[in-house]
Amino acid sequence: MNLIIVQPQEISGNELVLTDQRARHIHKVLRCQPGDNLRVGVLNGPMGTGRIMSMALGRVHLRLRLDTAPPPPPALDLILALPRPVMLKRILVQAVTLGVNHIYLINANRVEKSFFSSALVAEGGWREFLFKGLEQAVDTRIPGLSIHQRFRPFIEDILPPVLARRGGGRIVAHPDGGAVIPAGGGSRAFLAIGPEGGWVDFEIEKFQAAGFGVFSPGPRIMRVDTAVPALMAQVNMALAQAVRQPECV
Repeated sequence: MNLIIVQPQEISGNELVLTDQRARHIHKVLRCQPGDNLRVGVLNGPMGTGRIMSMALGRVHLRLRLDTAPPPPPALDLILALPRPVMLKRILVQAVTLGVNHIYLINANRVEKSFFSSALVAEGGWREFLFKGLEQAVDTRIPGLSIHQRFRPFIEDILPPVLARRGGGRIVAHPDGGAVIPAGGGSRAFLAIGPEGGWVDFEIEKFQAAGFGVFSPGPRIMRVDTAVPALMAQVNMALAQAVRQPECV
């Protein structure tokens, strides 16, 4: 935990008292002492430091100084065919750590339909894993996450206005794609990654109709929890390079 994330309503003036797992982490993992400073951030708000004023078993009293803006919103949106819940936990932490603006969890032909009824998905259990990613990356901007149980309404009705509003490059990962990340969109991008068995032809055709270029990460077959960080890293690097390109004169 590189950042202690707190809710605005937990703060009184510039004082904060923790009595939950965050306090236990400060005691047992960080092994802090009164007088030590910790990095603290308000969810979707500023960051700074918290000076430990006192500690007791299961309780930590901090005095806050929140004077640093969070990092800018990430430039990448992730469209992900819903994976197995145990895999989804890892993927969410990794995606938020790398930087993602919004995660769209969608259905696909090769997605097991029972995944949508898991507690992680149906009961909002995914939220704690977004927090873990923020804590790791030292960020307070929690990404959006939406769940879409029908592929065709998502790709035909929900996604087009989002694409029009946000703009950016559009990339769908598929073994039959090109070896170069499709250009276009400059400093923003949407990345679509399919299920373990891959997208079916109909789904690829729908993505292409929505303006997505098809990109292959290479000949090796990856698990989804490997593909997501690998492809996000490549796309983020391409976006950063696009921002650094000098303007033509």
